[in-house]
Amino acid sequence: MNLLITICARGGSKGIPGKNVRLVNGTPLIVYTVRHALEYAKKTGADVELSTDDDTIRNVAAKAGLTTDYARPAELSTDTAGKLETIQGAVLHAERKHGKRYDYVLDLDVTSPLRTMEDLDKAFRMLDGNPAARNLFSVSFPKHNPYFDMVEEKEDGFVDLVKKPATQMVARQQGPRVYEVNASFYFYRRSFFDEHPLIIIKNTLAYFTPHMCFELDEMIDYSFLEFLLSQGRLDFDFR
Repeated sequence: MNLLITICARGGSKGIPGKNVRLVNGTPLIVYTVRHALEYAKKTGADVELSTDDDTIRNVAAKAGLTTDYARPAELSTDTAGKLETIQGAVLHAERKHGKRYDYVLDLDVTSPLRTMEDLDKAFRMLDGNPAARNLFSVSFPKHNPYFDMVEEKEDGFVDLVKKPATQMVARQQGPRVYEVNASFYFYRRSFFDEHPLIIIKNTLAYFTPHMCFELDEMIDYSFLEFLLSQGRLDFDFR
C-alpha cells in the first residue's frame, strides 16, 4: 500500500497573520501536524510532502524534521486557490519525485491539530474496508442541529429551519444525527483526484472524532487551545 501524507500551509494569511507558525503553548502550530505526519509515516511507510509558498513555514517544518523540495506554484498560492487542487499539486510532485503512483492520500490540516494515531488508523480502516467509498473526513458533533435550531432567510425576508424534520421536534437531540466537519484530516483514494472536484460526493465517509477537536479560525481559538494545552484540560492524550 502506497500512502502519501500531505500538509498544505500557505503563507500570507490575512485573517490571522502567520497563523501556521504562530506559537501555541510555546510550539509553532505547524509543528504539531509535522510530528503527527512523521509518526504516522514511520508507522505506515508513507511518504510526506509539504506544500508551501513561504520560506518561514518551510524552515520551521525543516527544524521539526520535515524538509521539502516542492515549491507551491503561484497559481495555487492565492486566496481563491482550492484545497483539492493544492493537494493534487503536491501529489503529482511526490509521484514524479518517488517514481510511483500512490494508492491513498492523507491530508493533515495545520489549523485543526487535535488528532491521534488511533483516529488515523480507524479512519483509514473505514475507507479501505469500503470499496465503494472514495474519500473520508473527520467530523464532530455540532452545537446546533439544522432540523431544530438553525434557520435560513427566505426570499420573503422571513426565516425558516434549514432542514424540515419528518416529525415535530421539541429537543435538538430528537433530530437526525448531523455532524460538522472539523477539518483535522482527510483520506482519499488516489483515483479521487482523477474523478471529483468536490470534497463531499456521493461516496464520502465521515469519521466521528471521539474527543475534542476544532479548527483555529480566529485568535480566540488560538488562546483557547493554548489554555487547554498549558492546563492539561484536553479530554485525550495529545502530543
